[in-house]
Amino acid sequence: MSADRWPVSPMVSFDTLWLQVAGTVCNLTCTHCFIACSPTNHAHEMMTLASLLPVLREAEELGVRDYYLTGGEPFLNPEILAILETILKQGPVSVLTNGVLIRPSTAARLRDLADGSPYSLDLRVSLDGFEAPENDAVRGAGTFERILGGLRCLAEAGLTPIITVTEACDGAGTARGRRRLLDLLAGIGLPHPRLKIMPLLRMGAEPARTRGYEAHETTRGRDLPVEAAGGLACATGRMVTSKGVFVCPILIDEPQARMGTALSEALRPFTLRHAGCYTCLEQGLSCLT
Repeated sequence: MSADRWPVSPMVSFDTLWLQVAGTVCNLTCTHCFIACSPTNHAHEMMTLASLLPVLREAEELGVRDYYLTGGEPFLNPEILAILETILKQGPVSVLTNGVLIRPSTAARLRDLADGSPYSLDLRVSLDGFEAPENDAVRGAGTFERILGGLRCLAEAGLTPIITVTEACDGAGTARGRRRLLDLLAGIGLPHPRLKIMPLLRMGAEPARTRGYEAHETTRGRDLPVEAAGGLACATGRMVTSKGVFVCPILIDEPQARMGTALSEALRPFTLRHAGCYTCLEQGLSCLT
């Protein structure tokens, strides 16, 4: 590929549907959030169950296999449990949450939904420190204990969440860091947790915390072998928000990443020219479990 060209991600298959059920509204204001979600960010609004039904019907017709619910904070959506119950009738669901709104009653209901569905229900809970000072510097004062409280509720309900930790937690990706995280989780009732270390996306709120992308951090001139394309979220899935269908969960604030109003309109290749695409290619970022 010449230096003035951009790689293009093909649509290899349509396996995964992302749903921005909480829009960009969140109960936290994390300083590394790649779409700068907050209590006052209404760039994308919450989605109702009624608005999701036609999307789910089309997804089923197109052969979608997995569903991911995100935000913002999905548990701010007053219909989240009804939404989960509906989607679990047609496929496995993963919910990305900060965990602080999960109470014993919520966890018990989630366990009931999981037990009553032929498909799996996964909870992905975000944490960004081994102790309160590291986590709270990123996620807000008091959030470390509140996140652990939500995790305890899930553990007591017999659910084993996936814990996602970004590189904002210094050392999380090292053997020692993983051991510290595993020991922390074992101490709250999760002796066999699933742990996912995520690279940082230097967009949204992150540039104000550390830095944005530098000029050399670009996909321009990069090759994308066909065999590597299938590992990208944009090659196997699409994101739906209140504003339409976008290429992936990362680029919902990029006008060029909006691909239409219906899923069937969005199943086409996408040029990887955004800086965030650099992280996906360079560090193998996968938004999937």
